[in-house]
Amino acid sequence: MSATPQLSVVVPVHNEEDNVAPLVGEIVAALRGKIDFEIVYVDDTSKDATLARLRELQATVPELRVIRHLSNAGQSTAVRNGVKAARGAWIATLDGDGQNDPADIPKLVEKRDAGDAQTKLYAGWRVNRQDSGSKRWASKWANAIRSRMLRDSTPDTGCGIKLFEREAFLDLPYFDHMHRYLPALMQRAGWKTVSVPVNHRHRTAGVSKYNNLNRALVGIKDLRGVAWLILRSRRTAVEELPR
Repeated sequence: MSATPQLSVVVPVHNEEDNVAPLVGEIVAALRGKIDFEIVYVDDTSKDATLARLRELQATVPELRVIRHLSNAGQSTAVRNGVKAARGAWIATLDGDGQNDPADIPKLVEKRDAGDAQTKLYAGWRVNRQDSGSKRWASKWANAIRSRMLRDSTPDTGCGIKLFEREAFLDLPYFDHMHRYLPALMQRAGWKTVSVPVNHRHRTAGVSKYNNLNRALVGIKDLRGVAWLILRSRRTAVEELPR
């Protein structure tokens, strides 16, 4: 692995001790020999053996880097801190629960390589979700409301697997839960976004950190905030004058 890999895979985790080793193994299998990459795990103050498992894996996986929060800060902050620590110009994100398939990362990279330079986000689209019926129903309505309010032309913003340019991401306004609104925020900044169908799997270990009620209560406030950001956005091209 070089000092400046082509791709950084950022994975936020909280209490995912049984998912760490399988997911790291899948990331390595999907990317090693195909692209120069690093893996940046961000441990958000796990209370189980997640951090210990990651430290053990570092002995055999040279691409793996581990950073940890000193206090619990949530998924959006974990993603952002992982992106800030990353050395690659492009970032792939995965949820730490193993429901995203690392084998889809090369597909996103291929879409980027064949795409428009103005496209800075390739967002996973779970066309065959493996969640409970209640969670799928809640997400369907949440996506419909979000799409109507933000007009981001994105069928699935909650999918954890995404590929985006590091510089463009770090230029976005930061707030808790921002990771759920990346297409709208990227479009607000003047960039194009593309949704790419990806695989989705059942959780095989651990428990979900969210339920439908807390997602809904937070989502209402976030939607209003993102809509306000879009309304108040102003963009213009700039040029530097010669001496």
